[in-house]
Amino acid sequence: MPTDPKPHATIEKWIWILIYAGLFAFVLGLATARNDTALGWIIAVPGVIVTAVGVVLIYVRSRLK
Repeated sequence: MPTDPKPHATIEKWIWILIYAGLFAFVLGLATARNDTALGWIIAVPGVIVTAVGVVLIYVRSRLK
């Protein structure tokens, strides 16, 4: 059974993907809200949620041994 030299590499990758994608969606939602408020919030709110999941994963990673 091969061992991963960096056991936390996968979670580290997902943390940054979620944070950056969430922030991108949030900013895109804010920009869209100028023309269509409802659509802007539909894009921005999931972006905030995805960013929050990334931040929670940082805490989870800190608790892993």
